[in-house]
Amino acid sequence: MPDLEVTSGAFEDGGPIPRKYTCEGENLSPSLSWSAAPEGTRTLALIVHDPDAPSGDFIHWLAWNIDPGPGSLEEGRSPPAEGTHGGGAVGYMGPCPPPGHGSHRYVHQLFAVDSDLELEPGATRDELQAALDGHVLEEARLVGTYERT
Repeated sequence: MPDLEVTSGAFEDGGPIPRKYTCEGENLSPSLSWSAAPEGTRTLALIVHDPDAPSGDFIHWLAWNIDPGPGSLEEGRSPPAEGTHGGGAVGYMGPCPPPGHGSHRYVHQLFAVDSDLELEPGATRDELQAALDGHVLEEARLVGTYERT
């Protein structure tokens, strides 16, 4: 049986994220597509983070209770429920590494979940990860890079 896979029409795994999706562009969330969600998947959850941030692992997007049926989330589209990113607001925050800090990796972790997650809008990464505990059927990763000069 194939494994869960996540891709984007905006960038390839390991490739650069176009400026449009960053703080220097339109700050739109890129399109994401998935395939092969395992049997028993009720919803999907998403964590996008920058492990290369000078302040430590920085959260750019938290989302959950995404319907796996459509197989995609369109560019700029908000999922049903979103958490608080590292900048303190709810929703998507595009890549924005410090100028001259080199290329950063932006890890898109997609989780196939066996239940709806009971979280309040604006939940934190810790709250999302606690809700995921024991409910993740499978995980997929997509990594994009971005550098500000």
